Amino acid sequence: MTEPSIITLDGPAGVGKTTLARMLAQALGVAYLDTGAMFRATALRLGDGGWDLPPDELEKRLDGLEFGLTGVGSGSVLLCNGEPVGDEVRTEQAGVWASRVAARPEVREFQKKAQRAIGASVSLVVEGRDMGSVVFPAAARKIFLDADPRVRAQRRAEQLKAMGQPADLAAIEASIRERDERDRNRPIAPLAPAKDAVIVDTSRLSLEQVFARLVELTG
Repeated sequence: MTEPSIITLDGPAGVGKTTLARMLAQALGVAYLDTGAMFRATALRLGDGGWDLPPDELEKRLDGLEFGLTGVGSGSVLLCNGEPVGDEVRTEQAGVWASRVAARPEVREFQKKAQRAIGASVSLVVEGRDMGSVVFPAAARKIFLDADPRVRAQRRAEQLKAMGQPADLAAIEASIRERDERDRNRPIAPLAPAKDAVIVDTSRLSLEQVFARLVELTG
């Protein structure tokens, strides 16, 4: 049996990882795993203040969650306890909560085990914050996407508007900068490129240009 092949796509919030990873998985004919959605789904199920739960209670709550993945490419569907994870995880609140729970070592260990379990059975394009540096250090190809915070805020605002949600550009940029600071400076698995990752700055590139570069790197 052929070993599953893993391609990691890491980077900060609002850099376009989700869209690009889904497109790349579709082009390669493999499954797509959105680990950001895993953290967001976890945060929502833990609820407001879940990041402050005592360790024993937090671990007990995490033991009640099970993630799975079906389909390939754009048809990939993330499951939590057998139910599809949907747009409820795409709100700004879910993103802020996810960043906070991600600082808890119990959550990171739970997520790492769940992600590796999925990657052990199927070839993946997997996107997140530390996929190449921590979760899949032996990945076949590691890519780190980056962009200026203001550019990312503008992209995020456009995405929210397209979903019919309110979009305050100044507030979104402030939130992105705050999350960058927290993610880059957390003591456990900080946001940073893996040593052998290829860094792609998307600030001045269109979606099509970035995608072409990814196909070039993984073809």
